[in-house]
Amino acid sequence: MRGPRRTAGAQHGHALPVTRPERKQVLLRLDPAVYEALARWASDELRSTNAQIEFVLRRALSETGRLPGGVNPIPRRGRPPKTPPPGDS
Repeated sequence: MRGPRRTAGAQHGHALPVTRPERKQVLLRLDPAVYEALARWASDELRSTNAQIEFVLRRALSETGRLPGGVNPIPRRGRPPKTPPPGDS
């Protein structure tokens, strides 16, 4: 049973759109041993296996000079800082 509804007070309740860049979904067939090695590596780095695969692919593209300019960096893990680091505006 729910209690009585309260007014929102100063809150307006306007929904803010949250947009994320479109991510391409890819079916990737891997040897099970390769997948297990990637999963263990990801666990050691505290990443998901998917994030680890993206990390490895980006690094390989960067090292070979094939990473396109303007590609967004991989988001940092954890909570965002409460205040911006010095030098950022």
